[in-house]
Amino acid sequence: MKKRFKGIMCISLAVTMISAFSGFAFAKSLTVGVSWSNFQEERWKTDEAAIKTQLEKLGAKYISADAQADSSKQISDVENLISRGCDALIILAYDADAVSPAIDKAKAEGIPVVGYDRLIENPYAFYLTFDNKEVGRMQAAAVFKVKPAGNYVFIKGSPTDPNANFLHEGQLEVLKAAMDAGKIKNVGEQYTEGWKPEVAQKNMEQILTANNNKVDAVVASNDGTAGGVVAALTAQGMEGITPVSGQDGDHAALNRVAKGIQTVSVWKDARDLGKAAADIAVALANGKKIPNAIKWSGGPKGIEMNAILLKPVPITRDNLDTVIKAGWVKKEVVCQGVDGANAPAACK
Repeated sequence: MKKRFKGIMCISLAVTMISAFSGFAFAKSLTVGVSWSNFQEERWKTDEAAIKTQLEKLGAKYISADAQADSSKQISDVENLISRGCDALIILAYDADAVSPAIDKAKAEGIPVVGYDRLIENPYAFYLTFDNKEVGRMQAAAVFKVKPAGNYVFIKGSPTDPNANFLHEGQLEVLKAAMDAGKIKNVGEQYTEGWKPEVAQKNMEQILTANNNKVDAVVASNDGTAGGVVAALTAQGMEGITPVSGQDGDHAALNRVAKGIQTVSVWKDARDLGKAAADIAVALANGKKIPNAIKWSGGPKGIEMNAILLKPVPITRDNLDTVIKAGWVKKEVVCQGVDGANAPAACK
């Protein structure tokens, strides 16, 4: 079959080298297409900016589509990106299983695919993400440090996103011994459809009601769900008393950390992830192997895939200056409305 090099993140390249893959020379006029699951969360805009910036440096063209949390639309989006002549695809899957026909279509066209942030368990897709089990471990460890015993609630991610289970597996690795010993009791556990904060809030409200507000800690799986949890806790006067985890380094969440109403946001620098995705997509479009890639088979189906897992960083009140110094967020954003008498060092 005659192959065409195309992709969900389309890239138009001048002959150049990329720092992450020094020594690679790339062909001209590549296009990379990106299929986004949705744009409701703050962080995807940061990812997109990083991808665009790196593709521009590579002389590449970027095209994209927003599936708007609709798995059927995402398949159509991918097909449309292919028809527009992409040389490589970057796909943030809304539903990791439902997107499979789109991967098959790309494979048939000879278009390399980067499974971005969320696992698409298909050996044809290159898996690029942060170590999500480690994110879960960091979330649980931060909450456990504050509350080593009591009634715990687990607000998990979307049931269609494999990351939700990876995170929860990591959380349980940290908490299992205390749970087995009876020191920690699981009094509520819910997935969050579409990672929507309003769904997380509703789920948390129901769990609080079922337990007469006797909840001592909440392990929430990202900053959006953490925001919903904090809203539910605030309505009951429990904010700042009940530790809550999150992830992504959302600006609002970092402000909550500074205020003491969220315990941790595990920071996954989306700028690094976006840059790496652009580099990998371009390299694959040119038939190049990816340096530092590993063989990974940790998905539920045990399928071996080429992958790169970046390292996350837990951000608490003690190291808030890390994200400020890194230029991720401005101090005035982190410290807005923070009580001077109880301010963390980063806000003084």
